[in-house]
Amino acid sequence: MEIKILGMGCPKCRKLEAMVREVVQETNVDASVMKVTDIKEITKAGVMLTPGLMIDDDVKFCGKLPPKNELAKIIKAGVGD
Repeated sequence: MEIKILGMGCPKCRKLEAMVREVVQETNVDASVMKVTDIKEITKAGVMLTPGLMIDDDVKFCGKLPPKNELAKIIKAGVGD
């Protein structure tokens, strides 16, 4: 699984990255986590509000910072996709 955090580096973007890394580690999900900060790549993905989260090139949400338990559900659901 490939997880991308989309954001320019604002506090919410950094927090989302930290939360994603925690969830991946805690749930033992086999995933690579990367941060995308290039505005052209972010908008190319269709994300106009950051932070955004993509799993295997599918945007799961943008413009919000979900609670950790909701984020875990999103990531775990991505394993089954």
